[in-house]
Amino acid sequence: MADPTANHESGVPAEDYLCSRIRRAEQALMGHHEAVLRGHGLTMTQYTVLLALSAEGDMSGAQLARACGVTQQTMATVLTGLQKKELIARTPSPVHAKVLLTSLTDQGRTVLDRAYQEVIVLERALSDAFTPEQHAALCALLERATEVLVQQTPRRR
Repeated sequence: MADPTANHESGVPAEDYLCSRIRRAEQALMGHHEAVLRGHGLTMTQYTVLLALSAEGDMSGAQLARACGVTQQTMATVLTGLQKKELIARTPSPVHAKVLLTSLTDQGRTVLDRAYQEVIVLERALSDAFTPEQHAALCALLERATEVLVQQTPRRR
């Protein structure tokens, strides 16, 4: 069996693969956020919904699904859970009666604000770990990496 850590055609040792490093960073980030959010009774997707509603105001399920990067079916389940917790309210759109608009409740805003105060601690710690120049360079490099990842993702046929 071939050694998966051996240098391949790229000449880069497997432990230096950028995709592996990005994945490890993403896992660490998600692990942190999930641990923090669990203390507030939220999943990462639920938190992202509350953040989107806080920033954008009322949104449809389809808009929220796009904003959170999930399917509309998944979003429907997420919204049902948030509604049961009374963190969101859903009302018919004045423009399209079949479309429900989702908004934050006062309780939802309170939970979001509390969760955000803990989540932002990591953002500050990361920012403090770099000089302003390093921070700007890292942001630019991550944007470039994201563009390549998106470009290289096969499209559905």
